[in-house]
Amino acid sequence: MPFNSVSRVDDLVQVRNAIVSVYDKGGLETLARGLLEACPGVRLYSTGGTLAALRGILGPGAAGCLVAVEDYTGQPEMKGGLVKTLDWRIYLGLLSEPYDPDHEADRSRLGAVAFDLVVGNLYPFGAVSSAPGPFEAARQNVDIGGPCMLRAAAKNFLRVAAVCDPGDYPAILGELRRTGGRLGLATRARLAGKVFETTSRYDAAIAAFLERRTGDLPGEYEVR
Repeated sequence: MPFNSVSRVDDLVQVRNAIVSVYDKGGLETLARGLLEACPGVRLYSTGGTLAALRGILGPGAAGCLVAVEDYTGQPEMKGGLVKTLDWRIYLGLLSEPYDPDHEADRSRLGAVAFDLVVGNLYPFGAVSSAPGPFEAARQNVDIGGPCMLRAAAKNFLRVAAVCDPGDYPAILGELRRTGGRLGLATRARLAGKVFETTSRYDAAIAAFLERRTGDLPGEYEVR
Protein backbone atom coordinates (compact mmCIF):
# COMPACT_ATOMS: atom_id res chain seq x y z
CA MET A 1 0.00 0.00 0.00
CA PRO A 2 1.49 3.37 -0.98
CA PHE A 3 2.04 6.05 1.64
CA ASN A 4 -0.17 9.12 1.67
CA SER A 5 1.36 12.29 0.31
CA VAL A 6 0.24 15.50 2.01
CA SER A 7 0.32 18.71 -0.04
CA ARG A 8 -1.91 21.11 1.91
CA VAL A 9 -1.52 22.14 5.54
CA ASP A 10 -2.52 25.02 7.79
CA ASP A 11 0.14 27.20 9.36
CA LEU A 12 -1.90 28.01 12.46
CA VAL A 13 -3.95 25.17 13.98
CA GLN A 14 -6.62 25.91 16.57
CA VAL A 15 -6.26 23.85 19.75
CA ARG A 16 -9.69 22.40 20.45
CA ASN A 17 -8.89 18.91 21.77
CA ALA A 18 -5.81 18.07 23.83
CA ILE A 19 -4.52 14.91 25.47
CA VAL A 20 -2.66 15.62 28.70
CA SER A 21 -1.03 12.61 30.36
CA VAL A 22 2.21 13.28 32.22
CA TYR A 23 4.46 11.57 34.74
CA ASP A 24 6.18 14.82 35.70
CA LYS A 25 3.36 17.07 36.85
CA GLY A 26 5.54 20.14 37.28
CA GLY A 27 3.83 23.15 35.72
CA LEU A 28 0.58 21.23 35.21
CA GLU A 29 -1.58 23.81 36.96
CA THR A 30 -0.11 26.65 34.90
CA LEU A 31 -0.56 24.62 31.72
CA ALA A 32 -4.16 23.61 32.41
CA ARG A 33 -5.31 27.06 33.42
CA GLY A 34 -3.39 28.62 30.54
CA LEU A 35 -4.99 26.30 27.99
CA LEU A 36 -8.47 27.09 29.26
CA GLU A 37 -7.71 30.81 29.13
CA ALA A 38 -6.06 30.87 25.69
CA CYS A 39 -8.23 28.24 23.98
CA PRO A 40 -11.89 28.86 24.89
CA GLY A 41 -13.93 25.67 24.62
CA VAL A 42 -10.89 23.37 24.65
CA ARG A 43 -11.48 19.84 25.92
CA LEU A 44 -8.75 18.08 27.90
CA TYR A 45 -8.56 14.29 27.70
CA SER A 46 -6.53 12.64 30.45
CA THR A 47 -5.63 9.46 32.31
CA GLY A 48 -4.76 8.10 35.75
CA GLY A 49 -2.88 10.38 38.09
CA THR A 50 -2.92 13.28 35.63
CA LEU A 51 -6.70 13.08 35.43
CA ALA A 52 -6.96 13.19 39.23
CA ALA A 53 -4.54 16.13 39.38
CA LEU A 54 -6.51 18.06 36.76
CA ARG A 55 -9.74 17.47 38.62
CA GLY A 56 -8.12 18.95 41.70
CA ILE A 57 -6.76 21.94 39.75
CA LEU A 58 -9.97 22.72 37.88
CA GLY A 59 -12.46 21.94 40.64
CA PRO A 60 -16.13 22.19 39.63
CA GLY A 61 -15.10 23.60 36.25
CA ALA A 62 -13.61 20.23 35.29
CA ALA A 63 -17.05 18.88 34.44
CA GLY A 64 -17.28 21.13 31.40
CA CYS A 65 -13.87 20.53 29.87
CA LEU A 66 -12.19 17.40 31.28
CA VAL A 67 -12.74 13.94 29.77
CA ALA A 68 -11.39 10.66 31.13
CA VAL A 69 -9.70 8.77 28.30
CA GLU A 70 -11.34 5.54 29.46
CA ASP A 71 -14.75 7.20 29.05
CA TYR A 72 -13.77 8.28 25.55
CA THR A 73 -12.38 4.90 24.47
CA GLY A 74 -14.91 2.80 26.36
CA GLN A 75 -12.06 0.71 27.78
CA PRO A 76 -10.91 0.83 31.42
CA GLU A 77 -7.23 1.27 32.16
CA MET A 78 -5.32 -2.00 32.50
CA LYS A 79 -4.08 -2.86 36.01
CA GLY A 80 -0.92 -0.93 36.76
CA GLY A 81 -1.72 1.58 34.02
CA LEU A 82 -0.09 -0.67 31.42
CA VAL A 83 -2.69 0.23 28.77
CA LYS A 84 -4.37 3.61 28.87
CA THR A 85 -4.03 5.43 25.54
CA LEU A 86 -3.16 2.59 23.14
CA ASP A 87 -6.52 2.69 21.39
CA TRP A 88 -7.74 2.85 17.80
CA ARG A 89 -9.86 5.98 18.32
CA ILE A 90 -6.95 7.77 20.00
CA TYR A 91 -4.60 7.04 17.10
CA LEU A 92 -7.15 7.94 14.45
CA GLY A 93 -7.33 11.31 16.16
CA LEU A 94 -3.55 11.67 16.22
CA LEU A 95 -2.50 10.35 12.83
CA SER A 96 -5.34 11.47 10.56
CA GLU A 97 -3.75 13.95 8.19
CA PRO A 98 -5.05 17.37 7.17
CA TYR A 99 -7.50 17.75 4.31
CA ASP A 100 -7.81 14.00 3.74
CA PRO A 101 -11.48 13.06 3.22
CA ASP A 102 -10.81 9.36 3.78
CA HIS A 103 -9.21 10.09 7.15
CA GLU A 104 -12.12 12.35 8.04
CA ALA A 105 -14.51 9.54 7.09
CA ASP A 106 -12.61 7.11 9.33
CA ARG A 107 -12.91 9.51 12.26
CA SER A 108 -16.58 10.09 11.57
CA ARG A 109 -17.28 6.36 11.31
CA LEU A 110 -15.93 5.75 14.81
CA GLY A 111 -16.80 9.09 16.36
CA ALA A 112 -13.11 9.85 16.85
CA VAL A 113 -11.92 13.27 17.97
CA ALA A 114 -9.22 15.07 15.98
CA PHE A 115 -6.57 15.88 18.59
CA ASP A 116 -4.63 19.09 18.08
CA LEU A 117 -2.25 18.91 21.04
CA VAL A 118 -0.59 16.11 23.04
CA VAL A 119 1.21 16.89 26.28
CA GLY A 120 3.11 13.96 27.74
CA ASN A 121 6.34 13.02 29.43
CA LEU A 122 7.84 9.65 30.23
CA TYR A 123 8.37 7.38 33.19
CA PRO A 124 11.80 8.11 34.71
CA PHE A 125 13.59 5.07 33.33
CA GLY A 126 16.99 6.78 33.24
CA ALA A 127 16.92 7.80 36.89
CA VAL A 128 15.63 4.45 38.11
CA SER A 129 17.95 2.32 35.99
CA SER A 130 21.08 4.29 36.89
CA ALA A 131 20.48 3.95 40.64
CA PRO A 132 21.24 0.74 42.56
CA GLY A 133 18.14 -1.38 42.64
CA PRO A 134 16.35 -4.44 41.31
CA PHE A 135 16.00 -5.20 37.63
CA GLU A 136 12.22 -5.26 38.03
CA ALA A 137 12.07 -1.65 39.22
CA ALA A 138 13.74 -0.52 36.00
CA ARG A 139 11.59 -2.77 33.82
CA GLN A 140 8.42 -1.33 35.33
CA ASN A 141 9.62 2.14 34.32
CA VAL A 142 9.85 1.32 30.62
CA ASP A 143 7.17 3.61 29.21
CA ILE A 144 5.21 2.26 26.24
CA GLY A 145 2.07 4.35 25.78
CA GLY A 146 3.80 7.69 26.35
CA PRO A 147 6.43 7.35 23.61
CA CYS A 148 3.90 5.85 21.20
CA MET A 149 1.45 8.70 21.67
CA LEU A 150 4.10 11.40 21.47
CA ARG A 151 5.69 9.85 18.38
CA ALA A 152 2.33 9.60 16.61
CA ALA A 153 1.57 13.24 17.35
CA ALA A 154 5.09 14.29 16.33
CA LYS A 155 4.89 12.39 13.04
CA ASN A 156 1.72 14.33 12.26
CA PHE A 157 3.16 17.72 13.20
CA LEU A 158 1.46 18.98 10.03
CA ARG A 159 -1.69 19.12 12.18
CA VAL A 160 -0.78 18.16 15.78
CA ALA A 161 1.54 19.71 18.38
CA ALA A 162 3.46 17.24 20.59
CA VAL A 163 4.89 18.57 23.86
CA CYS A 164 7.25 16.39 25.90
CA ASP A 165 9.04 18.95 28.09
CA PRO A 166 7.37 21.02 30.86
CA GLY A 167 10.03 23.64 30.17
CA ASP A 168 8.21 24.41 26.91
CA TYR A 169 4.88 25.22 28.58
CA PRO A 170 5.48 29.00 28.98
CA ALA A 171 6.46 29.51 25.33
CA ILE A 172 3.54 27.43 24.08
CA LEU A 173 1.05 29.28 26.25
CA GLY A 174 2.55 32.57 25.11
CA GLU A 175 2.03 31.66 21.46
CA LEU A 176 -1.52 30.48 22.12
CA ARG A 177 -2.36 33.79 23.79
CA ARG A 178 -0.89 35.81 20.91
CA THR A 179 -2.69 33.84 18.21
CA GLY A 180 -6.11 33.26 19.73
CA GLY A 181 -5.46 29.65 20.73
CA ARG A 182 -3.49 28.49 17.70
CA LEU A 183 -0.01 26.98 17.23
CA GLY A 184 2.11 27.56 14.13
CA LEU A 185 3.67 25.03 11.78
CA ALA A 186 7.24 25.99 12.70
CA THR A 187 6.45 25.51 16.39
CA ARG A 188 4.86 22.13 15.75
CA ALA A 189 7.87 21.01 13.70
CA ARG A 190 10.31 22.15 16.40
CA LEU A 191 8.36 20.32 19.09
CA ALA A 192 8.26 17.18 16.92
CA GLY A 193 12.03 17.19 16.62
CA LYS A 194 12.34 17.43 20.39
CA VAL A 195 10.03 14.44 20.81
CA PHE A 196 12.09 12.23 18.51
CA GLU A 197 15.33 13.33 20.16
CA THR A 198 13.86 12.57 23.59
CA THR A 199 12.46 9.16 22.67
CA SER A 200 15.69 8.15 20.92
CA ARG A 201 17.67 8.87 24.10
CA TYR A 202 15.05 7.02 26.12
CA ASP A 203 15.31 3.92 23.93
CA ALA A 204 19.11 4.09 24.00
CA ALA A 205 19.04 4.11 27.81
CA ILE A 206 16.82 1.02 27.85
CA ALA A 207 19.07 -0.82 25.40
CA ALA A 208 22.17 0.05 27.44
CA PHE A 209 20.52 -1.10 30.66
CA LEU A 210 19.53 -4.46 29.18
CA GLU A 211 23.05 -4.94 27.84
CA ARG A 212 24.50 -4.13 31.25
CA ARG A 213 22.09 -5.98 33.52
CA THR A 214 20.90 -9.08 31.65
CA GLY A 215 23.34 -11.19 33.66
CA ASP A 216 21.41 -10.29 36.83
CA LEU A 217 18.22 -11.97 35.68
CA PRO A 218 18.66 -15.42 37.29
CA GLY A 219 18.74 -13.84 40.73
CA GLU A 220 15.80 -11.50 40.15
CA TYR A 221 12.95 -13.80 39.17
CA GLU A 222 11.62 -17.25 39.89
CA VAL A 223 12.32 -18.85 36.53
CA ARG A 224 10.26 -21.94 35.78
